[in-house]
Amino acid sequence: MKPWNKKELEAAGYTIENAKITSVDLSMADHGVFTLSVGLDGGSWGCVYGGYVIGKGYLDASEFEGCKSGVESIMRIMDTIGVERFNDMTGKYVRVAVSDKWGHSIKIIGNIIKDKWFDIDSFFEDKKAEGGL
Repeated sequence: MKPWNKKELEAAGYTIENAKITSVDLSMADHGVFTLSVGLDGGSWGCVYGGYVIGKGYLDASEFEGCKSGVESIMRIMDTIGVERFNDMTGKYVRVAVSDKWGHSIKIIGNIIKDKWFDIDSFFEDKKAEGGL
């Protein structure tokens, strides 16, 4: 996983913006997959952070499958934000690294005070390369 700091993010062309977490959700409602979504409000913009498939299943399924790295990603997001309970993320403020390329989604989230970041894209790329997905 790429270990970022604010200086490196800005040098790579990212803009750092503040956002408020408006919602957190774990859901298997879409197409039989289990996903994490973190709703972000940046004042003049909003988006959903996450969206990665971290398991498979649906109501009344005979089998369910979870992704070990998916659970780890949730724990790393919680650690970055600074909460011990998943639901406590709602209402917290974070920093996000916004790409200068139009149409790119937010993949890097950071603690509002500490120079602590989580890059969900590089995290899952590394896990896939290790065969851990």
